[in-house]
Amino acid sequence: MSEAAEREWYVVYSKPQKEDYARFHLSAKGLEVFFPQLRFPNSAKKRRRLVPLFPNYLFVRIRLFSEEFLYAQWCPGVSRIVSFNGVPASIQDSVVEFLMAQTDVDGIIDGRPKLSAGQQIRISAGPFGGLVGIIQEPPNAKGRIKVLLQLLNRPTRVDVPIQFLEAEWVTSGCRVDGNITQLPTGHSLSV
Repeated sequence: MSEAAEREWYVVYSKPQKEDYARFHLSAKGLEVFFPQLRFPNSAKKRRRLVPLFPNYLFVRIRLFSEEFLYAQWCPGVSRIVSFNGVPASIQDSVVEFLMAQTDVDGIIDGRPKLSAGQQIRISAGPFGGLVGIIQEPPNAKGRIKVLLQLLNRPTRVDVPIQFLEAEWVTSGCRVDGNITQLPTGHSLSV
């Protein structure tokens, strides 16, 4: 059995807010590391644009009970390797490959707002902050959206930057075997 065939994917639990630090040190030792992240458009509320898809979790491909296993276990930024009843739990290659197919080469998935015409939406920032309106048209290429507001007892169409809206976010579909797929994220942010 070859060295590569013996390697399996394991989940590493990092110390809080140390995923990048752990990824750097694991990669520096030549280990294959996958850290999926979700990127949101610029936010009006100054939140982080790039967030871990699975906070505190990274995937690392190692051989069990080898030198690389020990390095992964004691690597700076790593808290532990996820185990059940004291036995490190491997993950099927197909699961990690599916996640990798959803990302770009840097492990990033672009999020987009879940918005549609006729949907009621709250504006969270800008001159119309706090008002509720109805979406008239989907977002344009410049990241702006037409919203119908009730101002001075009359309907008024305004053009609002998408980052000023409170919305749920979903991942952009990626091609896997020629089909568009959606990866559920569970993330809901006000941006």
